[in-house]
Parts: sequence; C-alpha cells; structure tokens
Amino acid sequence: MKRFLLVFLISLLLCGCHAPAEPAQIAATTLPVYEFTSRLCEGTPLTVTRLVTEEVSCLHDYSLNVRQVKAAEAAQTIVISGAGLEEFMEDLLLGRDTVDASEGIRLITPEEHHHHQEEAEDSHQGHHHETDSHIWLSPANASCMAANICRGLISRYPEHRPVFEKNLVVLQQELENLSHYGAEQLQDLSCRDLITFHDGFAYFAESFDLHILRAVEEESGSEASAKELIQLIEEVESHQLPAVFTEKSGSVSAAGIISRETGCGSFPLDMAMAGDSYFDAMYHNIDTIKEALG
Repeated sequence: MKRFLLVFLISLLLCGCHAPAEPAQIAATTLPVYEFTSRLCEGTPLTVTRLVTEEVSCLHDYSLNVRQVKAAEAAQTIVISGAGLEEFMEDLLLGRDTVDASEGIRLITPEEHHHHQEEAEDSHQGHHHETDSHIWLSPANASCMAANICRGLISRYPEHRPVFEKNLVVLQQELENLSHYGAEQLQDLSCRDLITFHDGFAYFAESFDLHILRAVEEESGSEASAKELIQLIEEVESHQLPAVFTEKSGSVSAAGIISRETGCGSFPLDMAMAGDSYFDAMYHNIDTIKEALG
C-alpha cells in the first residue's frame, strides 16, 4: 500500500512539471504585422509572438518590458511595421534578422496633410516625424505589407513557400474585400471633412476619399489650449461638421468640449495597432464614419 502511495505521489509531481515553452521563432511588433504574419504561417509549424499587446495609440514614448525584450531576443526573425514606427527599439534591432513590412510603400509626408493647423502645431508640438508611419490604415498598403512579409518568410523558410503563398492569396482577398466595403459604405456621405484627435488617420482618409481638415495630437497632460479650442470650435461651425473623431485609447477632453459647444457628435476611431483584430478595427472605423457623417 505504501509503495502504491509513493508511486501515485511521484506521478502527480511529474504531471505537474511541464517543460518550459519554446520561444516563438518569429516576433512581430504590433497587431497588424502580427496578424498578417500569423495568418501567413497558418499550416506551418512556425510560431509567432506579438511584442506590443497593450492598448496604445502611438509608440512615440514606448519602451519594451523585460518579457518583450526576451521574446525579441529569442526569436529567429523580427517582423516590423517599419516606416519609422519602431524607432523606440532600434537598438534592439541592430544586428537582428528583421523583415520590414513597409518596403516599397509610398509614405505620406507632413506637406501632404492639409494644414489649417499651423497655429495648433505652434502650441502643440507633440511628436512629429518626417513621414507618417501609420501605413496599415490603408487596406492597399496592408496588402503590400502582407506581400512583403510573405517574401521575407519565403527567403527564411523556403520549405514552406507553397503554404505562405496560398495563405497570402486568401489574406489579400480579405483586404480587398475590406477596401470594397469601405468604398461602398462611404461613397455617399453628406460630409467628407474630418477633424481628428490623433495625427495617424491620413492613410485611412486617403483610401476612402476623405479630407482631414485638422489633426490634433492631444495627449494626457498636453491637452488643447483655450486658443486652439476656440479655433476648433470655429472650424466645426464654419464647415458645419456633424462630428469630430477621437482615438479610442487617446484623450477625449477637447472633443467633449467641442461637442458640448457646437452640438456635433464625438466618435472614437481605432488605430488598429492593438486589440484583438486588425479587421475588426478597420470595419469599426468604416462603420463609425458612416454613422457619423452619413
């Protein structure tokens, strides 16, 4: 009986001891490149992990925690969105095998944004880059990103090329469907002008023939000044805007004031950088614009 109990206890101990999980072979920085990479790797033994999992609207002042650094260092390959988005981890990327999903994509420069916002920028310097790095908010750009990732995966894991290419066809078809849906839903809006409280929606606007009158980079602790609020209220009234748009993880302070003063609506858009699904975020944005400006 004693021998039986001893064997039983040893069995329980052995069952409770699991070998540590193997680190993922591929690390991807944000939701879009993680989702595209994971979709491309379906049907292969390759594993993919996502580094940035928090609800964030920008990565300007972001820093990786210990878990994220270890995951990146353990990965064979790191997939980045590119176009300057990952400046916060450039030291970690030095010497690493990296796939840049932004290759060949035309980047929007500040000069291409509509600038009714010179005064706003004087009082609201915030974070500005030479080019706009939020490329994934265009379905066409997202399709190019997926193709770039696919080429990178094929060069590193050529034995899985047929699977990668098959998955790319399916993924790009879904992105094309997204683009068609947006074009159809937003073709007959009563207003095509936007004021956004994040400066990252230029590619989205360009994709669906929308016009950003002003993009205010408002962060906690650096909300819009009284002078800027007056300018924004005047702009909403002069253009008879039915709504202004916040970013779901960002500040809503100024938008709330403008909404109360003018009677316009305030609606949240999603940067599709975090959360659970790039496609859900993009469909949400299209449906939100339709509801607000339809």
